[in-house]
Amino acid sequence: MICPMGRGWDKAYEVIEGVHIFRFPEPPEAHSGAIAYAREYSHALWHMFRLAALIWQERGFDIIQGCNPPDLIFLVALLYRPFGVRYLFDHHDVSPELFEAKFGRRGFLYNVMRLWERASFATASVSMATNESFQRVAINRGKMAPEDVFVVRSAPRVEKFELRPADPLVRKGAKTVLGYVGVIGQQEGMDLLVAAVDELVREMNQDIHVVITGFGPHLPEVERDVAARGLQDYFTFTGALYGEDLLRVLNSCDIGVSPDPKNAMNDISTMNKVMEYMTLKKPVVQFDLTEGRASAGEASLYAKENDPKDFAKQIAWLIEHPEQAREMGKIGRKRVLSALSWAHSVPGLLAAYERIFAKRSAKQAVTN
Repeated sequence: MICPMGRGWDKAYEVIEGVHIFRFPEPPEAHSGAIAYAREYSHALWHMFRLAALIWQERGFDIIQGCNPPDLIFLVALLYRPFGVRYLFDHHDVSPELFEAKFGRRGFLYNVMRLWERASFATASVSMATNESFQRVAINRGKMAPEDVFVVRSAPRVEKFELRPADPLVRKGAKTVLGYVGVIGQQEGMDLLVAAVDELVREMNQDIHVVITGFGPHLPEVERDVAARGLQDYFTFTGALYGEDLLRVLNSCDIGVSPDPKNAMNDISTMNKVMEYMTLKKPVVQFDLTEGRASAGEASLYAKENDPKDFAKQIAWLIEHPEQAREMGKIGRKRVLSALSWAHSVPGLLAAYERIFAKRSAKQAVTN
């Protein structure tokens, strides 16, 4: 595995459960303009080429599985294609829509992202999609054959998400605790969440506390927004948490919030945090997104498009209807156990691997 450092994982090389992990210094995340994107992507790509060459010399490899962004890993794959190496495009982000969501425009760079996306699909022998919406992108926009596209949902491993009693230290004495876990970037809608909390506190007089678990480039701005509104006492920012610490916090929450605004990217993306809330029997409040509904169904309430006041209204309804909220939590966990947990994604993953190795073997047989 080749990946950037970060989140406390800073060793240049280590082996975890038989997986050899090679890390490079984390690139600066692009916030604006072509120069920032060029800096971020060239940094990552250089280290991917460097480490791939090192691994090729040490042990070799048969398949490159490239998880985007950036949508430039196909360049590494092309270098090794003459040696029989095949490319599996692990499609985790719709990069053109991600660019549009971050910067609020299309233009030249958006079209470049579309070109890179097309090249990624063209280079790939097999593609993995995180949901059915991404599968349609691979087939319709990426021109891949349907039999070469496999849905492998990013889903929680249920055995690691144990139900446990709440921790009073996390709850801070509040009647209701809202929980958010995930990246804190420009496109996550944290401004909408803060505005909704302002509405809940100032206009609805709700006794709440909000626990924000995660990290990201937008965190300082979110903290400034909270301070400017005088809401510091209603928020706890834990930073990134993992394992037992994450379980302790999430189990102490009553409602899971997913404020990702409705846009071209979020509408077709599966939010890991929604799946994690559901696994721990937490009712969810989110904006009405296509894949959000596909994941949560009746385990969630859906606010009007990018409307923080309606987001607050949905949270207030759950607070005022605790029995219905608990039932929604049960529905969510049942959905995960019956159809959406990682165990249900494994067959798709193995089928994708079987397909690409079969295609590689067939190609070698023709060559020989």
